[in-house]
Amino acid sequence: MSNETQVKSQQGQAARPEWTSHMGFILATLGSAVGLGNIWRFPYIMGKYGGAAFLLVYMVLMCTACAIPLICELFIGKKFKLATVLAYQSIKPQFKYIGWMQVYTVIIISGFYFVVGGWIIHYILVYLTNTIPHGINYSAYFGNFAAETTRPLVYAFLFLIASAIFPYRGVNKGIENASKIMMPLFLIMLVFLVIVAQTLPGAREGLEFVFKPDFSKFNAEMFLVAFGQALFSLSVGIGALITYGSYLGKDTNLVESSYTLIFGETLIAVSAGLMIFPAVFSYGLNPGEGPGLVFVTLPQVFEQLPVAGNIFAIIFFILLFFAALTSAISILEAAIASFREVYKMSRQKATLIVSAISAVLVVPCSLSFGLMKDFKVWGKTVFDLFDFSTSSILMPLSTLLLCLVAGWVLRPSDEIVNGNKILYFLFNVLAKYVTPILLLVSLLCGLGIIKL
Repeated sequence: MSNETQVKSQQGQAARPEWTSHMGFILATLGSAVGLGNIWRFPYIMGKYGGAAFLLVYMVLMCTACAIPLICELFIGKKFKLATVLAYQSIKPQFKYIGWMQVYTVIIISGFYFVVGGWIIHYILVYLTNTIPHGINYSAYFGNFAAETTRPLVYAFLFLIASAIFPYRGVNKGIENASKIMMPLFLIMLVFLVIVAQTLPGAREGLEFVFKPDFSKFNAEMFLVAFGQALFSLSVGIGALITYGSYLGKDTNLVESSYTLIFGETLIAVSAGLMIFPAVFSYGLNPGEGPGLVFVTLPQVFEQLPVAGNIFAIIFFILLFFAALTSAISILEAAIASFREVYKMSRQKATLIVSAISAVLVVPCSLSFGLMKDFKVWGKTVFDLFDFSTSSILMPLSTLLLCLVAGWVLRPSDEIVNGNKILYFLFNVLAKYVTPILLLVSLLCGLGIIKL
């Protein structure tokens, strides 16, 4: 018998683990949210869409429209003590297909997410061994590495194995204990790099970019991108939060916990900007570089640092590794928990099956930059297709369905707000109308039906 904290599921079948402490839940869920979306994606999106103006819109949306699906997912998990598929099925049998959509989404995400995790391992190794050439074209260097057949695949599989170890060990001994170690280390390294960044000659310009809004940058496209980034950062619409919510104790205050997560996630995203933009401005680089900001632009910064550039590079990519790993764990766990419950299999067997499926998907995603770069579906490589289909279609769609189910069918307002009439009104307006409308517009934009 496992020594994990156990409770019985509502169906009275298998014993179910619970988080051993509220802090363990917060760190694990924060680790799920704080991944590549914050450290890799958020800074270049913020750089592309106007800096502080984007940040202001992002923060408002996080605290209003985007808080709703976060609260609802945690509520569904906590209420039914089940992972995604059976939790939705418990509301209405036909809703199980929403749960399966979320499981399919996380599995597709794993295909390209583990490839990016492999890139991070590569950069850690080359900086640790000091084998990255100096004075090179970093864009060409990254492109050549990504186009290789063997090394990116090997590193992606290593990252997959590293991620799978923790759910394989269980909720408390694996996921919770890992989060209690990795998240504090992540935060220490992040604070250190933010402090170092403020000593650079371009720090003031970087601070103004982060905190001085230029409202001329505001437009409908920026608003929807901020909305999408907020949802992406919170990891809603993929079942991870329903799964983590199912391990909560009955006395957990969901609104308080949700806003603790939102505060922590936003603080880390802002800190990522404070770490990156002073360095970018110090060396006259482009803050809107795009996805290459981390793998192309920052290596140029590390090379130009007058002291210990190699050490700072190592710290940064280890930080990025921890961020990616904690999110990857939650991606796997969302699928593993549903496989366990639906097919009544052991955690170890479910972990191996989900990991094997992910490993198969990793191959075409990795080869999209080399051998399979000319193989395209709807004009997109496999990597780009997986990224686009999950972030622009599946996640907004499943989150839209979540809000409709929660707002119009489950109607959890009374249980969530504990009789507070103002919160009751706000929750219902946001859950039933505002958030679904924004999600529908975002989905239609992603499909190209609406042009901004």
